[in-house]
Amino acid sequence: MRKNLVTILLILVLPMFLYMLLTRSNTTTAKTYEAENKPQIIKFTSTMCLDCQKMNKIFKEILPKYEGKIILTEIPVQDDSKYTASQIEKYNVTLVPTIILIDSSGKQVKRIEGAIEQDEMDNYLKGLH
Repeated sequence: MRKNLVTILLILVLPMFLYMLLTRSNTTTAKTYEAENKPQIIKFTSTMCLDCQKMNKIFKEILPKYEGKIILTEIPVQDDSKYTASQIEKYNVTLVPTIILIDSSGKQVKRIEGAIEQDEMDNYLKGLH
């Protein structure tokens, strides 16, 4: 009887635990940095999106040269927080990846939907101030 109970619990509980573990966001809660007076990139992304993965690789390569100059905020759209929902509504995000470039005065200067090439992204970041 006890063995059957343990088996049933493993069959029911283990998959739910694994699902929660795999679907939780691996990024910290995103916050916009309006008071910083620095240019900002707001990147709406999803772990299931191939274009998002491509853009993540591009950002990993080009962002180190802008360290301390540009703030990156990554917002995973599958996160069910109120903050994420408000940012999706604020920037009218309908697909991922969506990348919003904001200058140091807080004005949105560019909106990119979908993946772009590394050189093109680098040129946008060079012009961002």
